Amino acid sequence: MLCAVPVAARADFTVTAVTCRADHTRWSAPEPCGEHRLVLVRRGRFRRRADGVDADLDPTLGYLGAPGEEERFAHPAGGDVCTSVSIAPEFWDGPMVARAVYIDARVELAHRRLLGAATVGDIDYALTEELLRLVAAATGRSTPRPRPADRAMVTAARHAILTGAAEAAGLRSLAGLLMVSPYRLSRAFSQQMGVSVTHYRNRVRVGHAIDRLTDGETGLADLAADLGFADQPHLTRTIRAHLGHTPVALRRLLTPSA
Repeated sequence: MLCAVPVAARADFTVTAVTCRADHTRWSAPEPCGEHRLVLVRRGRFRRRADGVDADLDPTLGYLGAPGEEERFAHPAGGDVCTSVSIAPEFWDGPMVARAVYIDARVELAHRRLLGAATVGDIDYALTEELLRLVAAATGRSTPRPRPADRAMVTAARHAILTGAAEAAGLRSLAGLLMVSPYRLSRAFSQQMGVSVTHYRNRVRVGHAIDRLTDGETGLADLAADLGFADQPHLTRTIRAHLGHTPVALRRLLTPSA
């Protein structure tokens, strides 16, 4: 029995938790792979045959699938739990080559960070950047030298975030505004600024929160909603991460003493 539970979904990527309780040694019927897909095994193991090539998959070996491959699966060792990430080519900045992928500790950490980001609720920034890091680590994508146009691109991204442009609500839409892939924007921003786009955006939002709290804001739920946080706890965690104080403690610090 196969159970697929969406973890996060957007127009150009999906993250799905897949649990299989099958127990059979024979290959399944062939089925076409219809998307670019990275599959990582969290527990258990299974076999995959794609275009006549077999792979024994477990937490140390995942795979990249590509549209047009003919897949078969077998589960001679019982069930397994996997994370399946489907990615549109334009999201990633180029095609991914179908192959088995060795999952070293660095990729495993990126995988766990992705799953952790899914619990925060910030799909359009935190989870998106963790997904990009995971795919880069899994595919062995190196970091090329910065392009001359990247400085202007990063400046435009910062301006959009600082001015609250509608497109800055998500990393994907921000990249669309700048007519680049999210991968290129995330990579170039981190290279130039020394922090991720997500961290930078949160730093700007924390600055706005300081302004509002200084002006006497008391409704933290409304403040969280106005600043684009998933909820009040997300606001609290972010402010504490950046300042070491909760919003309530920060408000006391900003209130002039008599």
